[in-house]
Amino acid sequence: MNPTYLTIALPKGRLGDEAIQRFKAIGYGDAIDSDSRKLVFVDEVKKLTFMLVKPSDVITYVEKGVADLGIIGSDSLLEDERNLYELLPLGFGYCYFAVAGKKGEIIYQRDDVLKIATKYPNVTKAYFKQKNQAIEVIKLNGSVELAPLVGLSDVIVDIVETGKTLIANGLDVIEKMMDVSARLISNPVSYRFKNEIITDLMDQLKKVG
Repeated sequence: MNPTYLTIALPKGRLGDEAIQRFKAIGYGDAIDSDSRKLVFVDEVKKLTFMLVKPSDVITYVEKGVADLGIIGSDSLLEDERNLYELLPLGFGYCYFAVAGKKGEIIYQRDDVLKIATKYPNVTKAYFKQKNQAIEVIKLNGSVELAPLVGLSDVIVDIVETGKTLIANGLDVIEKMMDVSARLISNPVSYRFKNEIITDLMDQLKKVG
């Protein structure tokens, strides 16, 4: 990677696709070929490098300084405290954290320990601590909707966009917790030494947000 270029880590998948559309709309994404299997795209004119990485790895690339900037869902920022700056909400990638469980079941009984399956243990613990609800967190890395169906948990905490996956598995949103959306993040050192180009990019993104 050229250290004089601004390097941006983009998440693969839907969030990254929307981010690429925003960059192209402001003339910053001309080097990106969405149909290519390449993972690195360089714009020699604007001195930009784009990296396509696994969504869960965006924060690591930015925190370690391999990327100056990154696009990530605020769910990841809420779950993990990292040494980086959250610069800008980007106006896409909207969804929300929710507690969900089997349709028709009453699950809030404060004297009981509520078993919760989730990919987001830190968010879950913080939320239910505010509610004074005793919980047991069961960490899962995927398919959390299965947990209440097979008796592993009483409920789940997960990100909900359309709710179709919940409905397909006989689950309902019991409680909406907090909104989530895409954010622009920065490595602190990069923000200091590449402030002018980062600020200009932010100003351009605000126009299409």
